[in-house]
Amino acid sequence: MTGHPTAAPGAARNGSRPVQDPFNQENRPRKRSNILLRIDSWIDSSMWNAGFRVGEIWEEITIFFRRFRTRGVWKAVFEIAGEGMNAGTAGLVLLLALALPAFEETSGNWRTRDDFAVTFLDRYGNEIGRRGVIHEDSVPVDQLPDHFIKAVLATEDRRFFEHFGIDLLGLARAMTENVKANSVVQGGSTITQQLAKNLFLTNERTIERKVKEAFLAFWLEANLPKTEILRLYLDRAYMGGGTFGAAAAAQFYFGKNITEVSIAEAAMLAGLFKAPARYAPHINLPAARARANEVLSNLVQGDMMTEGQVIGARRNPASVIDRGTADAPDYFLDWAFEEVQRIAAGFEDHSLIVRTTIDIGLQEAAEAAVETTLRQYGERYRASQAALVLIEHGGGVRAMVGGRDYGDSQFNRASRALRQPGSSFKIYTYSLAMEKGMTPETTIVDAPIAWGNWRPGNYSGGYSGRVLMKNALSRSINTIPVRLARDRLGEDAIGQIMEMAKKFGVKTPIRRDVTIPIGTSEVTVLDQATAYAVFTAGGLESRSHGVAQILSYDGEVLYDFQRDEPAPKRVLSEQAAAYMNQMLTRVPYVGTARRAAVDGVLTGGKTGTTQAYRDAWFCGFTGNFAAAVWYGNDDYTSSNRMTGGSLPAMTFKRLMDYAHRDIELRALPGVEDPFPQSLSAARVASARTDANGNALPSLQRSRTLSRESTRILRDLVDAFETAEPLREPERLAAASTSVEQVPN
Repeated sequence: MTGHPTAAPGAARNGSRPVQDPFNQENRPRKRSNILLRIDSWIDSSMWNAGFRVGEIWEEITIFFRRFRTRGVWKAVFEIAGEGMNAGTAGLVLLLALALPAFEETSGNWRTRDDFAVTFLDRYGNEIGRRGVIHEDSVPVDQLPDHFIKAVLATEDRRFFEHFGIDLLGLARAMTENVKANSVVQGGSTITQQLAKNLFLTNERTIERKVKEAFLAFWLEANLPKTEILRLYLDRAYMGGGTFGAAAAAQFYFGKNITEVSIAEAAMLAGLFKAPARYAPHINLPAARARANEVLSNLVQGDMMTEGQVIGARRNPASVIDRGTADAPDYFLDWAFEEVQRIAAGFEDHSLIVRTTIDIGLQEAAEAAVETTLRQYGERYRASQAALVLIEHGGGVRAMVGGRDYGDSQFNRASRALRQPGSSFKIYTYSLAMEKGMTPETTIVDAPIAWGNWRPGNYSGGYSGRVLMKNALSRSINTIPVRLARDRLGEDAIGQIMEMAKKFGVKTPIRRDVTIPIGTSEVTVLDQATAYAVFTAGGLESRSHGVAQILSYDGEVLYDFQRDEPAPKRVLSEQAAAYMNQMLTRVPYVGTARRAAVDGVLTGGKTGTTQAYRDAWFCGFTGNFAAAVWYGNDDYTSSNRMTGGSLPAMTFKRLMDYAHRDIELRALPGVEDPFPQSLSAARVASARTDANGNALPSLQRSRTLSRESTRILRDLVDAFETAEPLREPERLAAASTSVEQVPN
């Protein structure tokens, strides 16, 4: 078959123009290109039109505001106002940032703190104080005597019903009076601010606390009526004698209901809010009456009462019930109350009787040791505060001193203050080293060392070369624990040290840092006392506690520490604990704590002194007790070169000398009679190590009577001294006369 060849797709027929095939692949890129060009053109035109329109709008706005353009003085005024608005906006943002931490304190049901009413007993069953307020027992403000309310307001906050939480006028007046007197004679805090501190904060004197206090005062004013704020303040304020709240104080001092107090009694109660320890009438009645007279003057000056109305109270001041001079262990009770709230949170009955672990004799000795030391040496060393915790073998807290004066500051420095422990923290590094196979005889190099950008130095400023571990600890060489952590303790040594501290009983979160081997992470005094009690227990956790039993008023035992708490766990092997005891018992005799050695009792422990002498510690132990002692200042100012071997060691010795009277001495685990009996305590205290660091002799104490035997003998002595003389028969009298005539 013949014919024309097949035409290619799109070829022209009869000489006509070729027809394009829409399915031709060569035409597709050209079509897509046209579409993209159209899109690009539309975007360009739209953006240009939008920009042009924005320019037109801006020009219209500019033309409009030109009508308000100012010149000369008005221009300066508006410029300043504009800058002020900018600064104000920045200030509001800053205030919001500062307010957030304060408002976090209000999270949760803060009123539940009032749900408990607890009567506390000491370890022997004697009542020592009460804590808690039941809402139903609180007296409403409208039922309180009018003269009592006026006395409180006239003295504490005259403009209470007018201000919004902070009294700017009152603050200015107080500042003016203080400047005139060149001292603090008036306070500017309102009742609302004081309530905010009592409810949510501590007495710690820091800028952060004052900022929080101010914001919380605003919060209280915004959320509570004035009468409720006043009621809470009157129920919560410390009133001396271990009492909290005006109602409890009226019962304690006058033996009557708060609704029945006279003008003189109301004035005395109102005078307690400023300084309850100083003006407590059962301690210093003349001072309390003088303060009450000032309150009466405030009533007259504030136009709340006339002189004629108060003259009777001036002439007949209030008298109080004789309560003796013994003070309640308030710092301990506050801490024990927190324990009770934690333990008994799920109990149906919140009216409880609690047998605590405190020994009032040891508590008084601890307070006396702290106060005596501060009076003798506090001014010389520029130290104003101290804290102490004493724990007996088994974990019972026998004494707690949270500060110098509870009436002046209820902030518990023993359980709540976070302070750097210095070298007293080194025990966790050394204990970890002992667990990893090192011994007191292990040699390590004391030489300059760097860990990153940190280069720690020794207190002496020099280096000793190769030293034994036991000598490094007793001399408190800083480079050794750092070298152990960096080179000898394995991977993540810092984490291991943190975990060791936690096992020992440190509840405060440890800050992860390469500097913690020498004690830069803050802890509490209670933490350190708990940890050092591990050595007394031979490596078992000490389980420090203040609540031994919780009972209902029907006598039912709701909680018993020995029954309900798990048995102590081992946190340090017996061998490692023995090595640590052997090393730590050298410190009071040849190391940095010569003043801490207890007379006749083998003593161990470690000093601690922080940078710039802000904190001084001694944490020590015997076979019977462990204690931690801290000295410093609330505002973190430096002391006058106070070290842990000075005031803390001296206080420890004073307390321990008393605590070990008339008790059976326990041996320290792992330390087997290292001192010969022929060596006196004086020689031991002045002994020195030889070049090889050989073990030193220890102290021996003769056997003493038990506490019960001593009490019986003392009772017999008292009975003989108070007994009436016996009448002798005549023949005995004659025989006595003949005997007296015999020459000597």
